[in-house]
Amino acid sequence: MTRGNQRELARQKNLKKQSDSGKGKRRDDGLSAAARKQRDSEIMQQKQKKADEKKEGNK
Repeated sequence: MTRGNQRELARQKNLKKQSDSGKGKRRDDGLSAAARKQRDSEIMQQKQKKADEKKEGNK
């Protein structure tokens, strides 16, 4: 009759195990390597532009 706690602990352990298994994996966004590289390049350029603008604003 006291198995309720065991079930709850097992559920928590399984939930943690499932969430940890997907941490290191890259999600598939359906892009080719070249398209992903282009997208990432654009994102990095935007970040750099924003950082430069912030740097100019502080001077």
